[in-house]
Amino acid sequence: MNTTHSRLTSTDLLSQTSRKHPIPPPSEPRQYRAIGLVKGIYQPVDDLLTRGVLLTEDGTEIDAVLLGRMISLVKNHIDLQDSHLWVVYPRTREKEQTLHVQLSGLWNPELLHPKLVESAESPSAGIAPTIMKDGYFSVRGEVVFYSHDEEKIIVRIQQIPRKPTEKRKFFKIHLQGLLLTERAIGHFWDLHILRRGNNLLLQEAHDLGFIPKKRITRSRNIKGQGGSRSRFNHPSRPDQNEFIHPQESPPIKPLKKHSKLS
Repeated sequence: MNTTHSRLTSTDLLSQTSRKHPIPPPSEPRQYRAIGLVKGIYQPVDDLLTRGVLLTEDGTEIDAVLLGRMISLVKNHIDLQDSHLWVVYPRTREKEQTLHVQLSGLWNPELLHPKLVESAESPSAGIAPTIMKDGYFSVRGEVVFYSHDEEKIIVRIQQIPRKPTEKRKFFKIHLQGLLLTERAIGHFWDLHILRRGNNLLLQEAHDLGFIPKKRITRSRNIKGQGGSRSRFNHPSRPDQNEFIHPQESPPIKPLKKHSKLS
């Protein structure tokens, strides 16, 4: 007979902030995302716990924020004096060009999913042990800048709006590494990254193809009346970008000269 308890244990709360896998497979071929694992001690700088520094085991200090859904868990069930393996969303500070992370969950497979750990350690496991370790990041998005000489890659990540009326937002992740192709920009990439200090280094890259740009065309009727904009069909998937032609202005006609009144 199954029984339920009205009070959740710390293990139950931990399981709510994680999944059967810390970084699940993408839900579709061109799913945008940037997610990773960082092990360290979170040191808040205020009483609200929302802002702080993540001190990693290699001595790196990473600017961090704690997402709202994690506050209650951290306050009531997590000892911040201990080092934890955090599930994070990486960002690149535009001005400082430094790594910043949002703490979105905790991963403790030995406590939550011991069977998963056993299967991952077996030779026939379908899950690579690397992606369950500190320092691994999965970045999927459009490469908008690439320099072979500088070994610099900038990836554009689109976020799905919460409401249909909201505009799509995006952010950029700066990576270090080489893409062995002459056509990197404008393509969607599946990138496997490892953190070294405050840098994200490319380990493996898969080109998933060019991202077509959506355009708006003008249509004219037979009678020669003015053209009208066609409706823009928003893409059904978040991996397609939007590009709109600027509206063409009609030619300016010269003014007719009027004769002077006598």
